Amino acid sequence: MNAVTPVLQTGAPRMALVGNPNCGKTALFNALTGSRQKVANYAGVTVERKEGSFTTPEGRRVQVLDLPGTYSLRARSPDEEVTRDVVLGRFKGEAEPDLLVCVADATNLRLVLRLVLELKQVGRPLLLALNMFDIAKHRGIEIDVDRLAAELGVPVVPTVAVRKAGTVDLLKHIDAQVVDLALAAAQGVSQGANTWHEPSAEEVRATHREADRIIKLAVRPPTKPDTWTTRLDAVLLNPVAGLLILLTVLFFMFQAVFTWAQPAMDGIKAGFDALAAWVNGAMPDGILRSLITDGIIAGVGSIVVFLPQIVILFTFIILLEDFGYMPRAAFLMDKIMGGAGLHGRAFIPLLSSFACAIPGIMATRVIDNRRDRLATIMVAPLMTCSARIPVYTLIISAFVPDRPVAGVFALQGLVMFGLYAAGILSALLVAFVMRRLVWRGTVEPFLMELPAYKVPDAKNVVMSVWTRAKAFLQRAGTTILSIMILIWFLSSFPGAPEGATEPAIDYSIAGMIGHWLQPLVAPIGFNWQMTVALIPGMAAREVAVAALGTVYAVGGGRRT
Repeated sequence: MNAVTPVLQTGAPRMALVGNPNCGKTALFNALTGSRQKVANYAGVTVERKEGSFTTPEGRRVQVLDLPGTYSLRARSPDEEVTRDVVLGRFKGEAEPDLLVCVADATNLRLVLRLVLELKQVGRPLLLALNMFDIAKHRGIEIDVDRLAAELGVPVVPTVAVRKAGTVDLLKHIDAQVVDLALAAAQGVSQGANTWHEPSAEEVRATHREADRIIKLAVRPPTKPDTWTTRLDAVLLNPVAGLLILLTVLFFMFQAVFTWAQPAMDGIKAGFDALAAWVNGAMPDGILRSLITDGIIAGVGSIVVFLPQIVILFTFIILLEDFGYMPRAAFLMDKIMGGAGLHGRAFIPLLSSFACAIPGIMATRVIDNRRDRLATIMVAPLMTCSARIPVYTLIISAFVPDRPVAGVFALQGLVMFGLYAAGILSALLVAFVMRRLVWRGTVEPFLMELPAYKVPDAKNVVMSVWTRAKAFLQRAGTTILSIMILIWFLSSFPGAPEGATEPAIDYSIAGMIGHWLQPLVAPIGFNWQMTVALIPGMAAREVAVAALGTVYAVGGGRRT
């Protein structure tokens, strides 16, 4: 480890947000950067990397990195390892930060103070942002900000990330730090030595004692407990009532995915149909018109029409996360998960897999034990992800009548819920078998900090949903579009020979492949068109529906 480190990287200064999970760090990142952010993965790992930029009140541009949540630089999970290595400048290909901003949940300071004490040893300029300061004040928690700053030896700034005005003071402090960094760089002054090292058990206990000492001096707990949190937890964490509420929430979510989205889906479908009709009327018959209408519009349109369902699903998941309900749902599911051989923390990755199995698998990083993590990774793809929604919707719309049940529920929505339930049960069954036959051993006890309840911020929810919707549309406009053009080509060439009695598509490359493979799937009632759609569906499930749309469009709607 270097004794000293550079004061300022070339170009805009780099700031890293560090903090415990569920401290509002991402909300602060969104408040600072707005739409000026990009999401990718760190090189060589599946950990998400979020970077953005903002301009300080004095017009200085700052690059900001939202690091994964951590409780300590003593990394115990892949997420925490990335945070530790980036903070310490060890991560290959990642520039070390010039400034650290530790984000704290002001309603629960004990854990984050231990992290702050560790970050001080890194030797970089450090700020402590007391996020959710308004919630702490409302609960009667009194924080002596000046005393806290004096004891820690770092600037402390109260913030309210979900409000635009809540970051004004923080931006002023960042501005001052950037000026100091620039002056120090100009004078050739180095930062303090990095004295952090893997602490011994005694050093860990000493850090805990120091954090507790500072808490007693600077934080006064409320004279009256937060009755709302207590009352809500008494119901939501009840072993019986809590599970019933959780199942009701999930059931309502799946009903909404199918019923609420229908008007918007009908509107999108009508728009694509009108566009295809306009192209048919404006262009002469030929290969180019067939490519545009049968390949691009029919293929991509059959996928984009499901965007409302995906938006609704993500909206529910993000709202539950922001409200603080997700960790409580994981707590409720711990006994069920443990019975199936899964860790209680597996609930959140599996629930994320309803949106997409890839982020669900990535979310298993929060599980420390390798065997528990692998078991969750193996069953995550069994969850009904959003890519299957187009397939399920197509099948349900074709075979399940649209009629009410008990005058309240939609039959199609009930069937959709049943398919989701089947995925959950199959995942639990597979996990049970794996842990009993393959990875035997006891399941580790489930420990999770329950964050404070808070009202979700509309701007943060909209931004998060838009990011996911944009990713879906980008996929539709790149991967799916490319596959649809390929499917159109395979379905259109070569043409039918002279005197052919069968449709031209039967003589195409796709037709020949489909007829050749069709006997393999005939026992389950699939025709050759479905067989063709299954092949690109292996790359992306939702492409199967788009492929069917293209094949039937080229074939003139013939379903033999």
